[in-house]
Amino acid sequence: MRVLKLSRLGYLLLILVPLIVLLALGYWVFRGRRGDNGRSARVLDWIRNPAAHPEWAVQGGQRCGDAPFVMPTSGYIGFLWDDSFRVGHRHQGIDIFGGADVNVTPVYAAYPGYLTRKLDWKSSVIVRIPQDPLQPGRQVWAYYTHMASPNGESYIAPTYPPGIQEVYVEEGALLGFQGNYSGTPGNPVGVHLHFSIVKDDGSGHFLNELEIENTLDPSPYLGLPLNAGTNQGQIPVCGSQAQSS
Repeated sequence: MRVLKLSRLGYLLLILVPLIVLLALGYWVFRGRRGDNGRSARVLDWIRNPAAHPEWAVQGGQRCGDAPFVMPTSGYIGFLWDDSFRVGHRHQGIDIFGGADVNVTPVYAAYPGYLTRKLDWKSSVIVRIPQDPLQPGRQVWAYYTHMASPNGESYIAPTYPPGIQEVYVEEGALLGFQGNYSGTPGNPVGVHLHFSIVKDDGSGHFLNELEIENTLDPSPYLGLPLNAGTNQGQIPVCGSQAQSS
């Protein structure tokens, strides 16, 4: 009787394949248990026909109740803070889909502060807020991005050219217009604004917005249920605070 001998590669595959299967299964179980409460499907519905769902939209400059921030733009808040789109990813802010073409839906400052735009930022600005209205003595930063075309043509207001630093902006100041720039030319992400509240590093600089641990749940700042972990399928809108899907 012949005895089959496994090579080192064979042994490695014997270990890795079941491990990969288990990881994939675990992720889909996690997604199934947590899910996104229909948000992905509603985003597609909104993009296809926003006029069919005007009740889903918030309005730029609108304040929900006694929230300290106003809405930074108009549209449907499709994805929330801590949503998960892929393994290991946690969404660091909210995505507001305007429902119009690029360079149409205005983006406003949600709170007064000092605006900076780095030299290589085509679609992004960040506003330093010296006094967090919810925690006096703490500095936070409001980050706005995707304000450019798929190829990086900027839709940021010309008042804020690349390299500008620490320019004071009032609440409601026009910052630019929604775009669909992903950072990779020719790979659009859908017309929307990504907005997040970023922590300070303690030395007067903002932390890396790409890590959710460096951002804050925007719910209390905007007065809406914007945390994916606790939002149970509600559509965040002002007035009634949230609609059931």
